[in-house]
Amino acid sequence: MALLARLALRRFLPDWRRPARIVVLAFLGVIAIGTTLLMLPIATTSGERADFVSALFTATSAVCVTGLVVVDTPTHWSAFGEIVILALVQIGGLGIMTIASLLGLLVSRKLGLKLQITAQTETKTLDLGDVRRVIRGVLLVTLAFEVLVAGFLVVRFRTGYGYEWLTALYHGVFHSVTAFNNAGFALYPDNLMGFATDGWICVPIAIAVLAGGLGFPVWVEIWRNRRGNRRWSLHTKITLVTSAVLLVIGVGVITLAEWNNPETLGGFGAGGRLVAGFFAGVMPRTAGFNSVDIGEMESGTLLVTNILMFIGGGSASTAGGIKVTTFALLAFVIYAEVRGEPSVHVMGRKLPIGTQRQALTVALLSVGAVVAGTLLLLTLTKLRLETALFETISAFSTVGMTTGVTTETGSWGHLVLIMLMFLGRVGPITLASALALRERSRRYELPEERPIVG
Repeated sequence: MALLARLALRRFLPDWRRPARIVVLAFLGVIAIGTTLLMLPIATTSGERADFVSALFTATSAVCVTGLVVVDTPTHWSAFGEIVILALVQIGGLGIMTIASLLGLLVSRKLGLKLQITAQTETKTLDLGDVRRVIRGVLLVTLAFEVLVAGFLVVRFRTGYGYEWLTALYHGVFHSVTAFNNAGFALYPDNLMGFATDGWICVPIAIAVLAGGLGFPVWVEIWRNRRGNRRWSLHTKITLVTSAVLLVIGVGVITLAEWNNPETLGGFGAGGRLVAGFFAGVMPRTAGFNSVDIGEMESGTLLVTNILMFIGGGSASTAGGIKVTTFALLAFVIYAEVRGEPSVHVMGRKLPIGTQRQALTVALLSVGAVVAGTLLLLTLTKLRLETALFETISAFSTVGMTTGVTTETGSWGHLVLIMLMFLGRVGPITLASALALRERSRRYELPEERPIVG
């Protein structure tokens, strides 16, 4: 009888022990813990308990490394609350399963097969044998960039703005961690608008954002290939080339479009415009910091920013979006179809059909999520289409940029953005597989028939 009951449960209930579902549950667990900590009286400057929605929104935004806020970070949250946010950002950036795998590696000096598979789900490594190296690389790359950028910021805050050493250290570490993890949380009410023309602040933060957005597998391969005696993998080549092209396009288009806008770049000198334009072009990749008022940008600039946010950064990175590899692979698929080629070839390699289907699935599910989220915001709030779409893409792509309307969406709008941030962080395919009751394998094929396309 017990055996029959167990078989029935396996038949009709989802197996939450599968790696993809463990990732979802882990993120939910950390968000729940973060929400509880932020609801403690000690977490606010007023000493009163934060309301549930504000705490949940902030915790989700931190764990999902987004940066959207419904309350002002430096004025609403105490030092304890800010440290909780910083810890959640670091945990979300590294990946819950990556941290668990690191702890297991340190304690037992080895990784079990199940733990390796779980880590592979989070880090999205290509080969199971590379998981251990990637996990070590996650920690080393993260610490290296965060310490280096924090050092620059600490010195600048101390020498350029007269901060006390302890204050400079706190601000430097906080912004370094949130920058590398593409979170976008800042310790100033106007985010980083007070440093718009300061290259010693903006450039290191932008570099940290770009570094975190490339992805841990790419950095591990860069390190392994530092002597130039190894062949680059297709993933690394696509990520580096596409990221560079999108960076040039983003910086160039946004800088030119806003050059004479007196509400954004137009109020600065030539040097300040270049610094602020570079910063504005990097942030959609997907950090969420802003040194100019996004709400005052031209409509064309907002459209370009939407596109860059939706594409996002590299796979297995701290960035969000559909990822540059997904975007590039779909572009190659379209190119091959236009040319009438029976298969897709990318940089000297043939692209598997399964990979093409995966890229298409990620892109279409993401479009569906953005459309649904935008419709919900338009229904629940009085936002215009332009601002609702921008807010939705920013949340889903875990960017954190806003035109200043996040607080105007109300509790129901906040819940919509929370769902979008969570979905964007764990990924459409991961979430879908976690919610699916079971996997099905097709044991036969039906007769082929070709419908009319277009």
